[in-house]
Amino acid sequence: MKLYYHPLSTYSQKALIAFYEKNVAFEPVVVDLFSPEGRAAYEKIYPLGKVPMFKPSDDYMIPESTIIIEYLEGHYPKQGTRLIPDGVDAARQVRFIDRVNDLYLNDPAVTLLFDAIGMRKQDDATLATARKQLHFSFEKMNERLAKQDWVCGAEFTMADCATIPPLYYCQNIAPLTDYPHLQRYFERAKQRPSYARVMAEFVPIWQGMQAQKK
Repeated sequence: MKLYYHPLSTYSQKALIAFYEKNVAFEPVVVDLFSPEGRAAYEKIYPLGKVPMFKPSDDYMIPESTIIIEYLEGHYPKQGTRLIPDGVDAARQVRFIDRVNDLYLNDPAVTLLFDAIGMRKQDDATLATARKQLHFSFEKMNERLAKQDWVCGAEFTMADCATIPPLYYCQNIAPLTDYPHLQRYFERAKQRPSYARVMAEFVPIWQGMQAQKK
């Protein structure tokens, strides 16, 4: 089983957290998204060129981080952490927060980050919308985390896989200092073995890129 990903990609990190939580072995394939040659080679495998992409077998391809996690939970329900709980309502809540935080936490955070580092500049209206969505998400997550350890309650779920990755980059564009419960959540997340393992791979790359710009 192969997982195509890039260490700096928040959606790749989301999938990696899930693999490590589930203790599911896979062959990592890092995609070189920063070179035309690397991107072209990957597009021969997956024409849309997005990461992550999971291949459980040579003839089966699963793109999109949420669907990858759904596959893992469906095929390995008794292994590792249960990322989508039993019960219609509990499962729906996890899926809801997963989607909301992909759209209104992760995506605006990435929009603001790419603009800040000059990778993909945006107009003022787009940036204003991204800031509005991001701080709305901060407020809602801060409220949820006031009385619970993880975003859907006492247990770590797919919703946390979606929530944690963009928070690292938010340190550069929208610090969490005004949201104490969310900040404590992120500090707790950094101590979790699955995310610590993800950080061990991507943080040196990110810090190296930042150092080159100085």
